[in-house]
Amino acid sequence: MTVQTTQVELEKASMVLKLLGDKTRLSMLKLLQKNECCVCEFVAIFNISQSAISQHLRKLRDVGLVRENRKGQWIFYSLNQNSDVYEMVQNILEFIPNQDERITELEKQGLRIICE
Repeated sequence: MTVQTTQVELEKASMVLKLLGDKTRLSMLKLLQKNECCVCEFVAIFNISQSAISQHLRKLRDVGLVRENRKGQWIFYSLNQNSDVYEMVQNILEFIPNQDERITELEKQGLRIICE
C-alpha cells in the first residue's frame, strides 16, 4: 500500500515552520486540532492580551492555517482542513503534547464559550 502525500512549496513550508516556531501559536494549533476557540478563550488560556492573541491568529489566518466561523457575536477559529499545508501541520502536531487540560480548566472556570 502506497501512502500519497502532498508536497508543499519550499517557501510556504518555511513560512509555516517559522510560524510554528512560536510556542503560543503551536499550542493554539494543537488546541484547534480538536476544538473551535474564540479569542477570549485564548486570552484566558494563555493569560496574554486580546491584541496579542489577535495578532497570533491573524498570522495563522494569513497563511491559511486557521479559518473563522461567526456564531452570533462570536468568531470561532478552527484548523483549516482545506489548507495546502494541512497534512504537514497535522504531522507536526502529532509530536506535540495534548492540550485538552487547558480546555477542561476553562470549562471548570466557566470561561468556555459554547454557542448553539
